[in-house]
Amino acid sequence: MPKAFPKEFRADVIRVYRESDSSMAQVAKDFGISPSCLKRWLAIDEHDSASKSSGSSSGSESAELREANKRIKLLEQENEVLRRAAAYLSQAHLPKMMYPLVRELASDGIPVTVTCRVLKIARQPYYRWLANPVTDAELATAYRANALFDAHREDPEFGYRFLVDEARDAGEPMAERTAWKICSELGWWSAFGKKRGRNHKLPGPPVHDDLVMRDFTAEAPNTLWLSDITEHWTREGKLYLCAIKDVYSNRIVGYSIDSRMKSRIAVTALDNAVARRAADGADVAGCLLHTDRGSQFRSRKLVHQLNRHQMVGSMGRVGAAGDNAAMESFFSLLQKNVLDRRVWNTREELRIAIVTWIERTYHRRRRQAALGRLTPVEYELIMKPAATQAA
Repeated sequence: MPKAFPKEFRADVIRVYRESDSSMAQVAKDFGISPSCLKRWLAIDEHDSASKSSGSSSGSESAELREANKRIKLLEQENEVLRRAAAYLSQAHLPKMMYPLVRELASDGIPVTVTCRVLKIARQPYYRWLANPVTDAELATAYRANALFDAHREDPEFGYRFLVDEARDAGEPMAERTAWKICSELGWWSAFGKKRGRNHKLPGPPVHDDLVMRDFTAEAPNTLWLSDITEHWTREGKLYLCAIKDVYSNRIVGYSIDSRMKSRIAVTALDNAVARRAADGADVAGCLLHTDRGSQFRSRKLVHQLNRHQMVGSMGRVGAAGDNAAMESFFSLLQKNVLDRRVWNTREELRIAIVTWIERTYHRRRRQAALGRLTPVEYELIMKPAATQAA
């Protein structure tokens, strides 16, 4: 029995049908499903929407009023925190510790959770500070910081080596290394600027070897998959696309679109690809997934999913775009045909355009010379009987 299509794919089909002027039969044909299947998906979606709306309207007005009062009270507390913090920080041009302000607000009835969230500080260090008094070392560091700050305010062009001499004359002797640490943590640099070099962070270690070696060929479907992530700006912010391509037919077997580039976008794309292939009655065990060395593809979640689906991982080198050139060529087509065509106002608008181009144009209308002037869907349909006979 064929398995169901991924939830994200069903939502994309419903979204494209409702946003476009095409008929149900045309949209179903573009996405490779039957009109009755699309009709059933629409009915289920309308039923779920109606259930949610009826459930939300069943609440009493008193509950809504209580919820509104809670929000109003929370906003009042947040405004009070901001007002008191502004007054506290404007008392003098000195580095200040925010924990006394948190304690003062807590005594006035404002929860510590609200204050820490507004001021963007962690709660656990505050509770540790509240339980233990300030140590002698911290007190000495504070005196040294005050002396360095006074010297820096008087002569902003001085670096930390000159500030050490000024602090020593003020009665706070310290080593140059100590002064550098204090100035570095508090951002006190010479007015002439601080030399900033490149980010010398090294890339993370690969979790898989390169098993492809730029040989982007496959004798059968679900033998070699390629994956990568691309991004594009909208007026709402960035939108990220993680796509997985089958080298055998150049078909995008799975993809995931999200507003954040975390490991879940790669995991979702892989799960969608496996689910769509399973819906066609195919087995992906032993399939090779080749990616670059991005953190999303090195995550433990993706490695776990590869093992769960009995697939094999492969990774190219750092800074070598040619190691995943076949996937880069697809993103180049997407860039020219969709992303750079105009300015996109919303992420939803760009998402619909990407999904429509992949499923309608790239899969079913754009013929490829490498496939004998066939589309990816036509190539798989024609070559599938031959593969079955050969087996």
